Amino acid sequence: MVFLYQFLRKEGNKDGDELDIRKAQRVLYTLLNICSDEWVIADKDNCPELGGEATFSFGEAIKYLKRGLKVARKGWNGKKQYIQLASGISYKAPTGDIVNCEHDAIGNMAVAFVGTSGVQMGWLASQADMLADDWVFVD
Repeated sequence: MVFLYQFLRKEGNKDGDELDIRKAQRVLYTLLNICSDEWVIADKDNCPELGGEATFSFGEAIKYLKRGLKVARKGWNGKKQYIQLASGISYKAPTGDIVNCEHDAIGNMAVAFVGTSGVQMGWLASQADMLADDWVFVD
């Protein structure tokens, strides 16, 4: 609780005054993460430090993609296959013009699937991918 109080004090008021927790904007987000049921107790199966491998859900995989990490499913058949977030996407139009892709909601980004045959831009997850809990980090 001391850490949480220090965090709220630091984030809420830069001048060091006490923070009224009811007026803070990010408190609920922080508390929901702390109280989340998604916390996993580390054991020999899911913790690299204990000899296991960290696996996670598709929701977590999306978070890691947005942070710039590469992720893959253990269940994918091909080795060296993974997805990553691509940005700065452009293409050459039939007129020869280079078009920079820009979208109001997502900007200039897409999920890229990198496999043995090359890169597939705009990869879409299957229902099996979205419901799986065998997502892993890729080096």
